[in-house]
Amino acid sequence: MTTAELLLHPVRLRIVQALLGDRTATTAQLRTLLDDVSTATLYRQISTLVDAGVLEVVSERRVRGTVERTFRLVTERAQVTGAQAEEMSADDHRRAFLVFAAQLLDDFDAYLDDPNRRGMADDVVGYRQVALDLTDAEALDLVGEMAQLFARYAELGPGPGRRRRLISRVIMPARDPGDLSPEE
Repeated sequence: MTTAELLLHPVRLRIVQALLGDRTATTAQLRTLLDDVSTATLYRQISTLVDAGVLEVVSERRVRGTVERTFRLVTERAQVTGAQAEEMSADDHRRAFLVFAAQLLDDFDAYLDDPNRRGMADDVVGYRQVALDLTDAEALDLVGEMAQLFARYAELGPGPGRRRRLISRVIMPARDPGDLSPEE
């Protein structure tokens, strides 16, 4: 199974997202977070991720005659590399983007349905699209600067007054509109 196939399963993707940012969680904690997933499916998908090296067991403890494991995401194993992305077909990318977009919709629906949400402005929620005219080199610079900025804030980690926030990024060239001047 390729990394993309491994990660693009909807339940496995949700498990990976739950552990982003060097978080750890037990199976019970993941079960609470993914309460719409059956226990058997959750255990099976966690096992698949562990077997693939995407999740690692960071601790184990006995709880009422069973072993409770705590998992951590192995970030470098939980991403599709540039070379792997190049090997994907157009249909593979369509499926991957569909899973990505569906997860965005699911996350946004969960936010909207949260009885504790304060409001979009108070919760710093928004969605926007910006068009920039950039050379390929400038686009790569932008992506690099964004990665540095995200890394700087990721280092803050959880703490008092901090709330986990999801930031999703899609970058692609827009269709060339051609000459937009009026026809003569």
